[in-house]
Amino acid sequence: MLARMRVSTRGDVRVVCRSMTTMLDAEAPFVRHLRPLRTPQFGVDILHDPLWNKGTAFNYSERDRLGLRGLLPPAERSLEQQKERVLKHLEKEVGDVNKNMYLQDLHNRNETLYFKTLVDHIDVMAPLVYTPTVGVVCQQFGSQYKRSRGMYFSKNDRGQFSSMVWNWPHSDVHVIVVTDGSRILGLGDLGVNGMGIPIGKLALYCAAGGIAPHRVLPVTIDVGSNNQTLLDDPEYLGIREHRLEGQEYTDMIDEFMAAVFHRWPNVIVQFEDFETTKAVPLLERYRDMYRMFNDDIQGTGSVTLSALLSTVRISGGKLTDARILCAGAGSAGLGVCSQLVEGMIEAGLSRSKAKDHFAVCTNKGVIGVLDGKFNDPNSPANNDTINHTHADWRSNSLSDGMSLLEAIETFKPTVLLGLSTAGGIFNKEVVQAMAKHNRKPIIMPMSNPTSRAECTPEQAYLWTEGRAVVATGSSFPPVTMPDGRVLVPSQCNNMYIFPGLGLAASVSGVTKITNKMLYLAAEACTHSMTEAEIAEGRTFPNIKRIREVSRDVAVAVIEEGLRAGLTTKIGAKEKAEGITKLVERKMYYPQYVPMLTKTVE
Repeated sequence: MLARMRVSTRGDVRVVCRSMTTMLDAEAPFVRHLRPLRTPQFGVDILHDPLWNKGTAFNYSERDRLGLRGLLPPAERSLEQQKERVLKHLEKEVGDVNKNMYLQDLHNRNETLYFKTLVDHIDVMAPLVYTPTVGVVCQQFGSQYKRSRGMYFSKNDRGQFSSMVWNWPHSDVHVIVVTDGSRILGLGDLGVNGMGIPIGKLALYCAAGGIAPHRVLPVTIDVGSNNQTLLDDPEYLGIREHRLEGQEYTDMIDEFMAAVFHRWPNVIVQFEDFETTKAVPLLERYRDMYRMFNDDIQGTGSVTLSALLSTVRISGGKLTDARILCAGAGSAGLGVCSQLVEGMIEAGLSRSKAKDHFAVCTNKGVIGVLDGKFNDPNSPANNDTINHTHADWRSNSLSDGMSLLEAIETFKPTVLLGLSTAGGIFNKEVVQAMAKHNRKPIIMPMSNPTSRAECTPEQAYLWTEGRAVVATGSSFPPVTMPDGRVLVPSQCNNMYIFPGLGLAASVSGVTKITNKMLYLAAEACTHSMTEAEIAEGRTFPNIKRIREVSRDVAVAVIEEGLRAGLTTKIGAKEKAEGITKLVERKMYYPQYVPMLTKTVE
């Protein structure tokens, strides 16, 4: 059987190594002595491995050395030519889901070409590989399953996690994205079908954050599902039992975390799409123990803080003057509010003063204290049903159970934040109430996918006569107003933050992600905007410059890590080079390099 292969890149030459016990590391000395391998299966294996395959880009010298002559059509095509062919194929696909499937097939056969296409056309590709398309892809995961990608840890594997991690073929994993499938976007419990989320997120880590594809690992922890429709679906690929709860659930996540950090001590783990009752306690359990963060809580909070920093600048205010009404009290909503509170504290407010700038509305109404009917089961602040997380957000100035519209009229927020997954709740009356109290109302319908957005940018602009400053959770097109103005809504996309966090951890080995780092990441994102982008009314940089933004975010996080003494990979040599240059040098860029062969003894 052919032994495992690995790529070592030094300069512009890729050395193919074959050994049962030894593999070259990316930082290993360059091996100049070449010896052709004569294993008949060798060339076929290269063509079938997406990390190695170059398709028709293999030149004739490589075809001879690698045993590929006769296995490919005679014509040679460059990476650029192959990319143009991919774009033509995409144009022919009908619908975004079909485009996603085509890109998945490309990902499965040629990763360099896949990421080259994403990097060069990230504005077009990001919505196809992640939100909003990924929601439908997750729903169809079982029926569309074609190829294994990532790892699955189920309750059937308990006690085996520490050995299972060694089944993953790459020894230098830097970033893991993990979900338990319990709260996929705004779609709810999708169980093991949620694997589409880590796969999509990590595609963005590679394309936007410059993390090499062999250094990322998507993971789904299958603890069952409470979605009976899934459990009854003959094509569902997960465990057909209800979800684990309590200590049994926590023990399983503990085992997973111990296993992955034992094999990859320098990895960073991003928790993604865990339901609120699990997400918050797991973050508190692990944040000081492991190098990890929760993207729904901290990533969304940081990117929303960046949006707020930009919007208050556009509207002519200050962060400490913002009054925020948040529709949504799940892990994302409260996580965002918590991060915004931390931002206000950094800007000079006390915690209690900062909390006075917030009001939170559940599906039962505002969580308040005035005239609170705390024994009413329909009250959001009911003493018998409210949990301590929600209780911490009781507004001292609003009546319990107030409607969204009543809260706007009483609280007079400058920012209307939507993280409710309740599509359309920012109706005309609600948006116009915001416009009545604000010269430039800040409207942020953040729920994903687009079908769950609280309103569309077009509605927000039309209902405010173009005065609204809009940031959305999903991508929406520019809006042409009746007077001919073209207004560009910005997508408040976590992609502006999380790739930079992962890049910072990969380059510097920061031991934990702190609140200060998240604040500085938000600030770095805002400061990345050009004057032209600000003039367009954008709240975020053009998505085409996402790699620049990721670099700036990573540099800000690393510099804070250095100040706090939390970095493990930055020495005198790296400091002398300069953090910005170091980060740029470490960023992966998809390109083909010549392949040589070498047998490692």
